[in-house]
Amino acid sequence: MSADAGCNGRGIGMNVINNILYDMLYHSTPIILAVVGGLFAHKANVLNIGLEGMMLMGAFSSALIVMLTGSLWLGVIISVLLTLVLGLAFSFFSVTLKSNFIITGFGINLFVAALSAFVLKFMKLANINVSSVVDVAGLKIHIPFIADIPVLGAILSGHTVITYAGFALIIIASVLLYNTKFGVYVRVVGENEEAAKSVGINANRIKYIAVLIGAALCALAGVELAVERMALFTNNMTAGRGFIAIAAIYCGRGEPLKCSLYALLFGLAKSLAINMALYAGPVSGLFEIVPYLTIVAVLFAVSVIQNRSNNMRGFKLE
Repeated sequence: MSADAGCNGRGIGMNVINNILYDMLYHSTPIILAVVGGLFAHKANVLNIGLEGMMLMGAFSSALIVMLTGSLWLGVIISVLLTLVLGLAFSFFSVTLKSNFIITGFGINLFVAALSAFVLKFMKLANINVSSVVDVAGLKIHIPFIADIPVLGAILSGHTVITYAGFALIIIASVLLYNTKFGVYVRVVGENEEAAKSVGINANRIKYIAVLIGAALCALAGVELAVERMALFTNNMTAGRGFIAIAAIYCGRGEPLKCSLYALLFGLAKSLAINMALYAGPVSGLFEIVPYLTIVAVLFAVSVIQNRSNNMRGFKLE
């Protein structure tokens, strides 16, 4: 093999690795936003199964409003407001009326999926394409100095505002949960609601706020997925990302950094699936199952480790 061929091979290999790592951040963003939002409800002892439907509402409503008005900012604002309404509905039924969290969450998910499908059918559209309004390439930010760093520049630069905001929110969520009065209230309500009420904390209000934070961030996740990333909405385009976020929260035990690392792992699985499919030829479609197999494998491993840890703790107590 000639030196030129070896150099070309290494160059192609580096490009593939760069693409995989760049796509990992790209595909992790909506999951991380849903994870960070869902963490607050999780800490307040509210299982928000409706993350999937809230993300889908953000994607659908933002694309629809952008198409109807021609305004990206109006699409973002209205999508957040509409998703907050969903959050209020979920909170009213599950917190105020004490309905089952899982049934209420699945009701939200089914409602949004049916609503978006109905509107597309009513408007006689196969999808909502806003590429004539939104310049996807123009929304990417090339960070000065970082963009010029070999390898790192190709991975960290060239993402959208919501992508960078999503990763910044991991730190912000950690600060809010562990270094503010609000965070203390959320954790106290989640750990012992009766004790929280006995010291004058309005537990229902804290739960409402926690769910609404998740709704707002899920709306941004939907905006990033449909408008910022693709300028296109299609039915059920969230493809289970809300449930992946719930799995990441479970695996990370509600710790912002750990949960986000699991979200990155699922993003890496998606990135590997897509990049491997480019070289797989006729069987490329099989790689679509890789991210979901990863979820099952990680959940199984985490459950086994936690069960073994609990058994060991029980043995020591005896």
